[in-house]
Amino acid sequence: MKKIVPFGILVIVVILALMYPGATAAAKPATTYVGADIAWMLISTALVLLMTPGLAFFYGGMVRKKNVISTMLQSFVCMGLITIIWVVFGFSMAFGNDVGGLGLIGNPKSFFMMQNTLGVAWAASPTIPVILFAMFQLKFAVITPALITGAFAERIRFNSYLIFITLFIIVIYIPLAHATWHPQGYFFKMGVLDFAGGTVVHMSAGWAALASALYLKKRTGAEEIHTPARISYVILGTGLLWFGWFGFNAGSALSSSELAATALATTTTASAAAAMSWIFFDILRGKKPSAMGACIGAVVGLVAVTPAAGYITVSSSLIVGIVAAVISNLVVIWRSKTNIDDTLDVFPCHGVGGMVGMLMTGIFATKTVNSAGANGLAYGETSLFFKHVIALVAVSVFAFVGAFVLLKITDLISPLRVTAEEEIAGLDMSQHDEEL
Repeated sequence: MKKIVPFGILVIVVILALMYPGATAAAKPATTYVGADIAWMLISTALVLLMTPGLAFFYGGMVRKKNVISTMLQSFVCMGLITIIWVVFGFSMAFGNDVGGLGLIGNPKSFFMMQNTLGVAWAASPTIPVILFAMFQLKFAVITPALITGAFAERIRFNSYLIFITLFIIVIYIPLAHATWHPQGYFFKMGVLDFAGGTVVHMSAGWAALASALYLKKRTGAEEIHTPARISYVILGTGLLWFGWFGFNAGSALSSSELAATALATTTTASAAAAMSWIFFDILRGKKPSAMGACIGAVVGLVAVTPAAGYITVSSSLIVGIVAAVISNLVVIWRSKTNIDDTLDVFPCHGVGGMVGMLMTGIFATKTVNSAGANGLAYGETSLFFKHVIALVAVSVFAFVGAFVLLKITDLISPLRVTAEEEIAGLDMSQHDEEL
């Protein structure tokens, strides 16, 4: 009975979608397609997909050898499960016509089963077809639940994990995507700027990660020295993430344009600044410079610049990278002194990195980079910064409390934690009958 619950949820949502009154899709006739824009977005979509296997290597190299396959599979399986949800009703609920004028959810029937996606352009970016925009946004939805997995690595049942990420996408990710990126979304109309996912992706995943670490409690033998399985995997994963992130951020310009080039430049610079800052900060603390530190720092920089990439100057991105690396490093140090067993420090890196990025966007955003944006504190205006503070608090509460509730619901349906014996044996064997 428990095994059919995820399918039951899917069936219920599909039935509700079919019963929902018809609506006109949030698109318009395809009369303005631009070949260069389509080509760039096809490339960007592929680049963002590459980030999920990159994350699998990044996380897989950090866990113990007996949990490498399980950890990597938790990322990889998102490319299958989330794609199905997105194609059937997820994209429609995220980017379909706004329901009730609240700016919180889209009509499940607007693009149900990818209907109304051919022969029309995306209204907010009329030079590309809706189907391409849908596939681009799919890759964001795929990697977000995968980011959470680092927090509960080495102790979650795989079947229960599938239930949890299904609920997470529907209840948390989709409403945030609609509110932030849909032209009728609540945060969008409020004036919150999130170029590529500071709130939608990284803050939601980071707060869900913290909730997961608190709910599942510490691993068996968590006090023992944790020896990463493959540092080389971490380096490889970082390279794939950095490469794919150009699609993530520069692709969010939704065009082959100067804005895309600027986003690519700020992404590169912030990541480089954060990688070096993490190394130098470790040296100042009396630690040896490490490959792990350089890789984590680079990813923190990528996370922090994500909401700001298309709104700030390249010089400002240096500051974003440096500040994010130092703050995240300090939070990692604090976390290590608590009983919070966030296995791979997802909250300090993605959650905190995303929040730093949102605040930095409120400080350094400038209309000289993106006329569709706004000026931040550094340019003498306070409105944007305070809007971002409000959004930060709202998203943090929603993602943390929502994730905690979803964890409890999942646990009632199917126990979240493996047994102590299964944990000691390792999840590769106990969950998948495979070994490295």
